Amino acid sequence: MWLGGVDMHIRHIIDKINDFQLFVPAFQREYVWKRPNAKSLFESLIKKYPTGTLLTWETTKPPELKGAKKYSPEMGSVKLILDGQQRITTIYMIMTGKLPPYYTEEDIKNNVTGLHVNLQTLELEYFKRNLMETNPLWVNLTDVFTQQVRSRDVRKAIKESTELDEATEDLIDDNFDAIKGIQDREFPEQTIPVTALIKEAIDIFYVVNASGVNLTDAELALAQISGYWPEARENFKKKISELENVGFGFKLDFIVFALLAVLYGVGSDMRRLHTSDNLEKIQTAWDKLDSHILDYVINLLKTHAYVDHIDEINSVYALIPIIACIYQKPDHKLAEDQIKRIIKWFFYAQVRQRYVSQMPQKLDKELSIVRDANMPFDELLGLINAERSLEITKDDFVGRDVRHPLFSLMKWYFKSKGAVCLGTGVGLRQNMGSRYALEKDHIFPYSALRDNGYPVENRFKYALAQEITNRAILTQIENRSKSDTAALDYLQKAKGRFPNALDKQCIPDDPQLWVLENFEHFLEKRREILAKELNAFLDRITQSELEVGYLLMEDMIAEGEHNGLEFKQSLRWDVNEGRKNVNLELVVLKTIAAFNNSEGGILLIGVDDDQNVVGLDPDYAALGQGDRDEFELHLRTLIHRTWGVEYATKFVGVSFPAVSDTEICRVDVRRGEVPLFLEVRNKQGQKIEKFYVRSGNSSPPIESASEVAAYVSGRFPKAA
Repeated sequence: MWLGGVDMHIRHIIDKINDFQLFVPAFQREYVWKRPNAKSLFESLIKKYPTGTLLTWETTKPPELKGAKKYSPEMGSVKLILDGQQRITTIYMIMTGKLPPYYTEEDIKNNVTGLHVNLQTLELEYFKRNLMETNPLWVNLTDVFTQQVRSRDVRKAIKESTELDEATEDLIDDNFDAIKGIQDREFPEQTIPVTALIKEAIDIFYVVNASGVNLTDAELALAQISGYWPEARENFKKKISELENVGFGFKLDFIVFALLAVLYGVGSDMRRLHTSDNLEKIQTAWDKLDSHILDYVINLLKTHAYVDHIDEINSVYALIPIIACIYQKPDHKLAEDQIKRIIKWFFYAQVRQRYVSQMPQKLDKELSIVRDANMPFDELLGLINAERSLEITKDDFVGRDVRHPLFSLMKWYFKSKGAVCLGTGVGLRQNMGSRYALEKDHIFPYSALRDNGYPVENRFKYALAQEITNRAILTQIENRSKSDTAALDYLQKAKGRFPNALDKQCIPDDPQLWVLENFEHFLEKRREILAKELNAFLDRITQSELEVGYLLMEDMIAEGEHNGLEFKQSLRWDVNEGRKNVNLELVVLKTIAAFNNSEGGILLIGVDDDQNVVGLDPDYAALGQGDRDEFELHLRTLIHRTWGVEYATKFVGVSFPAVSDTEICRVDVRRGEVPLFLEVRNKQGQKIEKFYVRSGNSSPPIESASEVAAYVSGRFPKAA
C-alpha cells in the first residue's frame, strides 16, 4: 500500500489535536513514557536532532477512538496517530501543560510535565529545589511555550541580584528563541490513505511496531484484537480496575496471555489472536474470565494461599496455568484436592522463581501438561524439582533481602499461623485503613547495626543487616512508633503483651539472642526455624507424588549458560587435539568449586558452548571401559580426592539424563556451607590455592587475598 509523505509542524499538530482533527485509536496502549524519555526527546528537539517520523491514517471510517470525543460522519476524514503517539503526547503535555483530549488521568502512567531548562546552557532537568529555586536561569519549559515567562523576565530577575553582561543577555535571548522555535520544527509524516480498511491500518501498525522493542507481543496482539473487537481494550481495563480495587491490579498483557492460554493452550504464539475469526471465541472466553474465573482465582489465592495483594506475588504469570486448568473444567470449579495441589505448585513456582526467564516458552510446556496430564500440577511440581530441590535450606536465606520471593512465602506462612503485629496485636491478614497496612521492619534496627560493623560500604555485612531473617511484619502504625528501639527491649515488650506473637513469626524465643553482640547467632537460629517450618508447611498442603517433566533438560540447555548453569563438552577428552587431556578435569573441578562458593548450580558434561548435545562417548572411550559407571566412578573419585568423601556425598549429585537419545552427565552442586579452594599450578609450576566464584556464565578466581577474606566472611560467616 502506498504511504503518502508530508511534513507537519509541531504547532499544527497541537492545533489539530485541540480541534479534534487528530486522534489516537482505542487499540493503542496508554501513555507509558517516563521522565528520562521526555527529557531525551526535548534535548533532541532543542539540538535539532532527528526525532523520528509520524505515521497517521486518514479515514472516514475510524475504529473506536480514545477519549470522550466520538466520531460522527459530519466530521469527514480525520487522522489517527498509529506510530509516534508517545512522542506527540509528550510534546503536547510539556508545551501546553494539559492532557491531550484523547487521554484521561488514568491513561497517563507517568507525569512528565515540570521539565526545566537553563537558558544559559540549555541543560534540561526536572525540578531540583537546591539547584533552581534561587537561580532565575532555570525556567519551566511549559511556562516558556505558554508565554508565562519571557526572556526579559529572566534578564530582569538576574539583574536584581547580579551584573549581567551584554553577551550573556544575547545568549539568553537566543536560547529562548531557540526553545520557542521548537514549535516550528517539522515531523516527517507518512499517511495511510483514506481508502485503507481497518484491518490494513492495524496490519501496518503491527509491522511498524513489531520490529522495535517498545511494544510487547501481547500489546501488538491486543491492537489486532481491538481492530475486530473495538470494545476489547475498555472491557479489559474495566475488569482490571475492578480487580485493582481488591488489591490485584493486573496489566493488559496478563489478560492477553490468559486469553491465549484458554483458547490455544500456548504462551508464546500471539499471532493466533490476530485474525478476526477469533472474535466469537474471544468474546465467549472473555465472558467466562470476566464473570467468574478471574474472581475465582483471586479468591483461591486469598483463602488458600493467604495472598492479600498482587505485590506479594513474584510473578503473576504463575496464575496462567491455574486459569487454564479452571477454564477447561466443565463447571469452571475445582475440587479440594485439586486446589491443594495447585496452591502447593504456586508456592514453589514463586520461591524457585519459575518465570525469571523464557516465560512464554515455559508456559507453552506447562499449558500442554495442564491440557493432557491426569495430575498436571504434580507434574509441574516435578519440573521445578528437576531444576532445583524443593527443600528450603537455612542457607537459602543468607543475604536475601525483602525483594526475594522467600520473604513473600514467610509472610504467607505467618498469615496461615494467625500471626499478629508484634506491637498492636492486629492480625496480618488484610487490614482496614492505611495506618494498618503491613510493613517490613528491621528487628535489629539498622542504625545500631550500621554503627557496629554493618555499614553499607561492607556489602557482605550490609547484606546480613538487610536479610529477611532480620525482618518482622508490622502494621504501619506500629512500625512508626517502634522506630529504632533495641531488639532486646522491643522483643521483650512484644512477648509480654502477646505471648505467642514471636513464635507465630518464627522469631527465636531466647533473650540472649536478642542482644546486639549476638546478631549473627540470631540470624542463624531464625534461618533454621524458618527452613524447618516452611518445609513442613509446604509438605502439609498435600503429599502428592512428583512426576518427571521429560522435556525439562532440553529447555534447560536452550536457556544457555548463566550464573547457575555451565556446559562442558567433555571431562577429559580434548576435542581439539583428539587425545586424552587430564588438565580438562581441572576445569570441571573449578566449576564445582565456583558453584559451591556462590549459590550452587548445575554442570552439564556432554554439551558444548553452542548448546549442542554431543554426549559422553569420547570420554567413555578415554576411560577404557566405555560406560557410565566408569565415568561416574572416575568423576566422584576426582571430587573425593580434592575435597573429601563427605563433601562429595552431601553436596554433589551425579545423574545421566538422555537428551534425544544422547546420554549426558548432570552434576548438581549445592550451595556450600564451607568455602572450597582448589590447588593449581602457577606459571612457574608451583602449587598454589585458588578461590573460584561464579560471575555470569564463567568461574573466575578472586585474586586478591583481602578480597577472598572479605568474600568468605560474608558468604561463609561460620568459616570466617
